[in-house]
Amino acid sequence: MTKYRFIAMDLDDTLLTDELTVSDKTREAMARALAQGVRLTIATGRMFASAQRIAKQVGLNVPIITYQGSLVRNLLDEQVLYERSVPMETVRILYDYTREHGLHLQTYIDDQLYSFDGGEKLIGYAKQSGIPYKIEPDLDRLPEGRHTKLVIIDDPQKLDDLIPVLRPLLGDGVHMTKSKANYLEFLHPEGTKGHALRFLAGHFGIPMEETIAIGDAWNDREMIEAAGLGVAMANAVPALREIADYVTLSNNDDGVAHVLEKFVLNA
Repeated sequence: MTKYRFIAMDLDDTLLTDELTVSDKTREAMARALAQGVRLTIATGRMFASAQRIAKQVGLNVPIITYQGSLVRNLLDEQVLYERSVPMETVRILYDYTREHGLHLQTYIDDQLYSFDGGEKLIGYAKQSGIPYKIEPDLDRLPEGRHTKLVIIDDPQKLDDLIPVLRPLLGDGVHMTKSKANYLEFLHPEGTKGHALRFLAGHFGIPMEETIAIGDAWNDREMIEAAGLGVAMANAVPALREIADYVTLSNNDDGVAHVLEKFVLNA
């Protein structure tokens, strides 16, 4: 049986319960795995500052994967190890399109959330992630810096209909994915969780065959496919469960702890 030495876990709806907490059982399983020398990290669409707080709370001390894989950064000294950003010409095309069609768009620059629109969509998004934000309607008035990730927030069906429209408009310079049904996200083509997982495994000198990736949403697809063992939560979107090597329990039933116990602690 393969000895798994590196596990990457999504946050929302995976490691976190619906109440945005980590259960005692999962914390205990993680602590036992860490004590055995297993490397645990989180792989999330969240910004670094938001993910950092949770990672420290559960006792992690390794680089973490944030912004869907666009930024890998040390948890303790915050050194950037891997970074990809959306090309500025792509940002402008997306900005112009959303202004013309009345869509809610926001972007991240230097780990700060900027929104071109106010309103309930922004408030709900910021509350869910627990992060502050700034509103600036004019793209040219934003501070200089790299756009790590852009997000359109809207009804799920509207976003699904938007994807085939934006794909030819934006071309190969952007990767599109959905972290939640109503979040359509835009990243560098190499800013996926799969790219970041491969990078970190190489950084640690661990073969991909000895990695596990656990997630629930379509933005976890690349790391589920890249890992030696790709695990989908019971509450994952159907398409992710179909391609996973294993389906664990739900995020409210200690699904991450179940994976650690089955494939690491009791293997």
